[in-house]
Amino acid sequence: MSPADRPRLLACLAIVYVVWGSSYLATRIGVSHLPPLLFGGIRFLCAGLLLTGLALWRGFRPAELAGELTHVAVLGVVGVACVNGLQVWALQFLPSQTGALLNASCAFWIVAFGLFGRRAHRPPARVLAGVVIGFAGTALLIYPAGAAAAPAALVPQLAVLLACVFWALATIYLRNSHSRLDVISLTGVQMLIGGVLMLLGGWLRGEAAAWHWSLPGALSLAWLTLFSACLAYTAYAWLARHAPPAVVGTYGYVNPLIAAVLGYLVLGEQLGALQRVGSGVILAGVLLINWPTKDTIKGL
Repeated sequence: MSPADRPRLLACLAIVYVVWGSSYLATRIGVSHLPPLLFGGIRFLCAGLLLTGLALWRGFRPAELAGELTHVAVLGVVGVACVNGLQVWALQFLPSQTGALLNASCAFWIVAFGLFGRRAHRPPARVLAGVVIGFAGTALLIYPAGAAAAPAALVPQLAVLLACVFWALATIYLRNSHSRLDVISLTGVQMLIGGVLMLLGGWLRGEAAAWHWSLPGALSLAWLTLFSACLAYTAYAWLARHAPPAVVGTYGYVNPLIAAVLGYLVLGEQLGALQRVGSGVILAGVLLINWPTKDTIKGL
């Protein structure tokens, strides 16, 4: 990565941090008004159509998918349908803060899976220390909710954790793939695949009968489609291809902080004293991981 790419790196990280940090609140509101899989399916189908249309306008041709179908299928099924299907289902039962905090585990899995593959990257000791510190803070954030959780809450929590594993696998697969598609084309096509699969899943679950438009649901759907899906996914796809896994995974630390603040301000979700301490510890881990040294971009 050249010095000229650093502003783009920082811009993409900022987009992923802020937009995806707010997506937990938007999803929690959305699934409170609309059936989860249809809600997620429409989001990604619309986003996929928008991005693919933009790609076609920029010169993309469907013939370019020859030899790329395995990549887009894996990313569409694993990275979109499995991840977001589990997430939207679980957020029917979990506070947006809890869902965001559980997603912090993505950072661990991304670094762990990043040790393997064509572009395997062994992070320096400083980055590993940042991961450990970040997860110590995450444990402080999650512990109060986990200690008070009823047994019935374990299934949604496990669903979110499984989604994190799928997301990390898709991230490392994208990093190690030989895809020749540009970021917009690749992201648009995989969203089309994932959106169709989620719509099919929602239809098979009988969600169509429960679909009733509402203003909060429509606004959440619009925000998640335009900003979370189109803008942030494109930024994340660029990061997955160009940034080290440990740096990519830092969004899993920052997003819970943003989600916790928004959950408190909008939905009245509480953040206890121990969780506030955990937030500070997480920020320390993020700073350690992202401290600008040559090690941060080693292996690119």
